[in-house]
Amino acid sequence: MRYKSVEVQAPAKVNLQLSVGPKEADGYHQVVTVFQAVSLMDVIKISESDQFGISIKGDYTSGVPLDQSNLIFKAVQLMSEKFDTSTSLDFEINKSIPVAGGMAGGSADAAASLLGIDQLYGLGLTKDELAEVAREIGSDVPFMLHGGTAVGRGRGDEITPALSRGTYHWVIAVSSSGLSTPAVYGECDRLRTGLDIKAPTLNDELLQSLLSGDSVRVGKSLNNDLQAAACSLRPALRLILDTGQEYGALGGIVSGSGPSVAFLVADEDHSLDLAVALTSSGVVGSVARAQGPVPGAKVISVD
Repeated sequence: MRYKSVEVQAPAKVNLQLSVGPKEADGYHQVVTVFQAVSLMDVIKISESDQFGISIKGDYTSGVPLDQSNLIFKAVQLMSEKFDTSTSLDFEINKSIPVAGGMAGGSADAAASLLGIDQLYGLGLTKDELAEVAREIGSDVPFMLHGGTAVGRGRGDEITPALSRGTYHWVIAVSSSGLSTPAVYGECDRLRTGLDIKAPTLNDELLQSLLSGDSVRVGKSLNNDLQAAACSLRPALRLILDTGQEYGALGGIVSGSGPSVAFLVADEDHSLDLAVALTSSGVVGSVARAQGPVPGAKVISVD
């Protein structure tokens, strides 16, 4: 069945672990990461139109490309090439995921678009089939389709679900301006000059902590190899991390390439207390609260 329009939502992500291998000959790095999808959602309405177009509203509108450089356009092109769907589609984005914040907002929108186009044209593709298309768009896009908690290998696009028990409460310190992922990786390489960097490995303590639902142990196991580079490029991040810890966070981590900082807290009450404390401290641009894990991209309405 075909529809006139489809509304799809997709979540943000936090990296609980991001281990980065040495720079390879092609300029890329092998990574091992543990993703968790969290309840900051972008919602996209997709409709047939006479040309491709993107419009945006919501909490974070600055810095989102509205032209063919947006990952949504790549999703549209790939679906058209592989399944003969139209490229004349209109995308209305209601954005709640920070832009260029290390929380995969662009990848979430691409994942939502893949799922929405599949639904719009009644293709009946599985999440795994869509994930194969997603890998051609970007390394975070396959996880944004699946959601939950998962391990990413390769360039982060080889996804294996991870067992996780309980609900995790996050307070996200959002910066007023983004950080370039290539710039952060470049700084990481610079800081590692002359060091013998091993292939990345999975943090077994983190996986055991997730399996047992022990948020205190999870907080102590958070690790991001890009954090030093992000802090080098944006020194204020160190102050944000220190402030969150001073106010009792179980753990704090720069999410992905930053500059968003995710603090794990014990429960909903602690989440509210930390959000208020960070806001009043004056060290962060804005604060968001979220829970995880949550499902990946899903259709919420059709017309």
